[in-house]
Amino acid sequence: MSEILHKIKAKLYQNLLTEDPNDYTARVISERTLNIEEICKDAVARGGAASTAAAMEHNVNLFLKEMMFKLMDGYSINTNYFTATPHIKGVFNSPLETFNPDKHSILIRLNQGERARTELSKIKVDILGVGDNVILVSHVVDIKTGVVNDIITPGGILKIKGAKLKIVGNNPEVGVYFQDESENTIKVEEGSIAINKPSELIVQIPQLEAGVYKLIIKNQYTVGSALLNEPRTSIFEKNLTVL
Repeated sequence: MSEILHKIKAKLYQNLLTEDPNDYTARVISERTLNIEEICKDAVARGGAASTAAAMEHNVNLFLKEMMFKLMDGYSINTNYFTATPHIKGVFNSPLETFNPDKHSILIRLNQGERARTELSKIKVDILGVGDNVILVSHVVDIKTGVVNDIITPGGILKIKGAKLKIVGNNPEVGVYFQDESENTIKVEEGSIAINKPSELIVQIPQLEAGVYKLIIKNQYTVGSALLNEPRTSIFEKNLTVL
């Protein structure tokens, strides 16, 4: 076995995709989300980086910008830590059919590379028992495209499946939100929630700008007639993208 260099923590949650009450999935307890600046500062502080944090951040941003430029020209990228490839989603109903932005979309797909697989073998996982009775989003579906946990359509309909999702409570923070990479949040209007059940929400997606978003749900729902005193928050682990 490889030398253990890292440790991650996880809790177990019931798998809502099966009927087996003893079927659980593990969810990593994220310490927090780091941006490029923070990673560069930590790299310099750790030692071995022949650069300042500011210079490293500048160069990383230049690299990512150039990588995206190449991807937009149809190249595939292999950094050994991850591979990135452009993909076209959508159905073409005729050999003569051309690309239609209203029907087809382009996205970038990332997969772990060989070096990442090597590093992953050096992680110890601590299971900290069964997770608390919290909101759980198992998956989301963009109704217009049928895409699961990926591309979403501004103004379209999103089906959210999970447990303890119901939007109830008198606290003004209660609701469904989309948060962009700058941590700006856009709340779904109350009248745009068509189905409001503990196991399913169907909402109209706001007119979001192109970018990557986190789905956030806040509610005071609990089993029975009582409500929680304060809203609890769930952040869906998958990023959702508007093209």
